[in-house]
Amino acid sequence: MTAATALPVALVSDIGIPFSASNPFPYGGSSLTATSGNIANASAVATLAAAAGKTTCITGFDITGTGATVGLPVIVTVAGLLGGSITFTYAAMAGALIFNAPLQVRFPAPIPASAVNTAITVTCAALGLGATNNVVNAYGLQI
Repeated sequence: MTAATALPVALVSDIGIPFSASNPFPYGGSSLTATSGNIANASAVATLAAAAGKTTCITGFDITGTGATVGLPVIVTVAGLLGGSITFTYAAMAGALIFNAPLQVRFPAPIPASAVNTAITVTCAALGLGATNNVVNAYGLQI
């Protein structure tokens, strides 16, 4: 068994935005949510929208769905982040009506977009033939 290596991630505190565990929304922040809606055999994308003069940050995301004719691992990409995109693996179960285990990710601190007025997207690739349900929900804030 090998030890996991942590990837470097730029946090809100790295760009000088006040944040603390007792105040989950930095000063002047407002919450954001986005959903892909139900997608059948296509990429599901949730976009935390950009706003002029604001920095968008992601705090987490969820992916749920049902399997496909053939169970496949797919890549989930979080793009638009300071420091670059990050990826996760999500597996579809074999069987079109079998529920996949949800992928629920919560970051320990908000991760900011690469620049002011930049959207953050969470994309789950198509689960394959027979996949009738694939949903991405993203959570974040704007400062």
